[in-house]
Amino acid sequence: MQRALQAALTTLGHYPDPAYGDLRSALGAYHHLSLDWVLPGNGAAELITWAARDLVTLGCPSMYLPTPAFNDYERACHSFDGTITPWPLLTLATGADPVPTVDLRVEELIATALPEAGILVNNPHNPTGHLFSLDDLRPLLDHFRLVVVDEAFMDFLPPTAAPSLAPWVERYPNLVVIRSLTKFYSLPGLRLGYALGHPDRLHRWQRWRDPWPVNTLAVAAAMAAVADQAFQAETWAWLPPTRQALQDGLAARAGLSPLPSAANYLLVRSNGSVTALQHTLLRQSQVLIRDCLSFAELGDDYFRVAVRSAVENERLLTALTTAQGL
Repeated sequence: MQRALQAALTTLGHYPDPAYGDLRSALGAYHHLSLDWVLPGNGAAELITWAARDLVTLGCPSMYLPTPAFNDYERACHSFDGTITPWPLLTLATGADPVPTVDLRVEELIATALPEAGILVNNPHNPTGHLFSLDDLRPLLDHFRLVVVDEAFMDFLPPTAAPSLAPWVERYPNLVVIRSLTKFYSLPGLRLGYALGHPDRLHRWQRWRDPWPVNTLAVAAAMAAVADQAFQAETWAWLPPTRQALQDGLAARAGLSPLPSAANYLLVRSNGSVTALQHTLLRQSQVLIRDCLSFAELGDDYFRVAVRSAVENERLLTALTTAQGL
């Protein structure tokens, strides 16, 4: 990828191709779609904005949003005076260290929601890491006027294990799948995502936005990334055992209950204040955990950690042991 970026430096004296033909062709080939079904964007966040505008333009009375949820969904919807109907996912188990369960409750949702509405689902879900199955999601396509599935973390699963709806966009004109290249390939600074959906819808989004939303370096990095099969295979082999070891280590600490995850992070419920734990870890071990105060449904009871190298994960576990005085 570094070689691709280096080579692209010579092209910075020119504007990008406004149609992004090469990039759309590469991303389409990756998903076995023609380029007309692909729209690159300035990160997935830009495309979420147009999805929210589409909901309002279609006259959808509300957007159903499984919660807790990434707060940018709410930002996008409210930007166009849209309304959100939260759909809670978490249910606490029983016991001394309850591990919450995640359930979309599809039948109840279908029975409750107006078919004229839209729904935005994150899969794997952020922040829980839960992976919804195709059986969970298929009924939504038959019920809602617009179904937007944010698959920003789906690349962390090999294609044989990933319940992606990308292959279904040609069958369901009411479906949009949004993908990100900033998570799996660690390129947040380049800002690149893409949407898969019916060409008529994507052409409408294209008319709404500014020209050249994706810069030349991002185009070069994206095309190199999706072609890097060695990196993909290495990550798919590394992540599951490393994540499981971290989950087991967290579960072994008193008062901590990590949720199972299909992504590169773990959501952890704490019996005590996460804010207090956060301060203690910083003061004693210079380790920072991400609190979940920005998720209204989680508050001070949860924190989220990334799955990092074995050495870094062990440093976190050691810091937690020190903080607990064990």
